[in-house]
Amino acid sequence: MLGTGIAGLRGRLPGVEPRPYILRFTEDKPNPLYRRVCYTVAWGDLLSFAILNLAGLGYAVATGIWRLRQIYEHAYFPLAVGIWILGAAGKLPRVGQSTKGEGTERRYFYGAVWAVCAAEPVLGLLWKVLPRSHGADVVKLVVYAGILTGMGLLARRGVLPRTRAITPGEWAVSD
Repeated sequence: MLGTGIAGLRGRLPGVEPRPYILRFTEDKPNPLYRRVCYTVAWGDLLSFAILNLAGLGYAVATGIWRLRQIYEHAYFPLAVGIWILGAAGKLPRVGQSTKGEGTERRYFYGAVWAVCAAEPVLGLLWKVLPRSHGADVVKLVVYAGILTGMGLLARRGVLPRTRAITPGEWAVSD
């Protein structure tokens, strides 16, 4: 927390720069290292939790046995490291060497943020209130996957904040 606090005060985190870094979302500007690192780590968290929770729910529905803790113990770091490697190679949205394409890429990132941040608390609530049964596991999987899918579709349509595509030549505006 101290490190990110200091970086934020120095304007070295996405969104806290002293002035907007990206003014036109199609400009071919160098993407600073701090932005590439921050977005890579964020992608790692977003995708790892969503994928592993889907895997755990799918396993529980298919077998009737919960192994989520074991799935996390064995798969979290390999999955997260794989995502970090993709980020380091510039293969994830918003982590490339250039800011070109940010007008489209931002919708993928913020769509994932909206989807995961909506689905995870609902899944946690369902985990607490539903009984431990196969039928409840099916409900959890359907609701969790449904929220992820629904939010993804809303993001694709640009309905959610920061998911509207910015067209070539359009100035960056706060949305």
